[in-house]
Amino acid sequence: MTAPSHPTLRQAKGAAHTRILSYGAARGELAVDNDALVGPIDSSDEWIQQRTGIITRMRAEHDTNAIDLAIAAGTEAIATAGIDPSLIDLVIVATISNPSQTPSVAAIVADRVGANPAAAYDINAACAGYAYAVAQADALIRGGAATYALVIGTEKLSDIVDPTDRSISFLLGDGAGAALIGPSETPGISSTVWGSDGSKSDTISMTGTLTQFRDGETEWPTLRQEGQTVFRWAVWEMAKVAKRALDEAGIEASDLAAFIPHQANMRIIDQFAKQLKLPDTVKIARDIETTGNTSAASIPLASHRLLSEHPELSGGLALQIGFGAGLVFGAQVVVLP
Repeated sequence: MTAPSHPTLRQAKGAAHTRILSYGAARGELAVDNDALVGPIDSSDEWIQQRTGIITRMRAEHDTNAIDLAIAAGTEAIATAGIDPSLIDLVIVATISNPSQTPSVAAIVADRVGANPAAAYDINAACAGYAYAVAQADALIRGGAATYALVIGTEKLSDIVDPTDRSISFLLGDGAGAALIGPSETPGISSTVWGSDGSKSDTISMTGTLTQFRDGETEWPTLRQEGQTVFRWAVWEMAKVAKRALDEAGIEASDLAAFIPHQANMRIIDQFAKQLKLPDTVKIARDIETTGNTSAASIPLASHRLLSEHPELSGGLALQIGFGAGLVFGAQVVVLP
């Protein structure tokens, strides 16, 4: 029996390569030092600095939300790239702190920055969200589904912390970081190494669900983590992922101009550097010191700051890796804009 004949379908074919064209950033308006947080957790400025490397964290004012931060960061990225926003046909927002279940942050941001009617959606991959979004933007542009993509990590984590919690509350800040990604004549984003381990889903999680809160079964849900478990996983398992990302990119650690890990904890960042045997020539992002841990926003925020402080890094290679609740992880090498 012969197969029925039908017209051959067309499939899109996109740019051969992609790259990051620019970054944008928005941090919370309020600088919150350690002394402002130590009372409810019976701690000290010295303890927090030794444990995390954080001196201050930026938090947003009451009426500022993750959408506001995303719009500000996205607007800067578009302006810096010099791209007409109407050419942006894809907006991906990584966040765990959308103030509403729906609509998506991305759809609202696309409209506010002048990219309507771009395809727009949110992803929830916690602290790996930005790396996931970069991987998707790269693939969708090369696959012909988009030409220019606005990728944003945005968080208002201060809405979902318990000031009395000693496991994670003092780490967290608010902010948004954006990257505009477009076609390139040469490869600007390497293959992504990503994955998950849902067997450890309780390691970083919420204290309850919204339905439990509605039914009076729990207080307002807030973040918690098993600190030592997360630390060991990040230092040992994620260092292996970072090394795999270098292998996938076809480069050595000595080829890097910068290392931009998720800003989880300064001790984790320092251990990463040792595990990867990074030479002194590699600039290491340490935005956590004055911004705090901003989950999905941390890598683009740190990238923006690193380039602002070291413009000579432009055109160099940067290894970026995100890892967090899920547990999930994602890493790739990018050419800095």
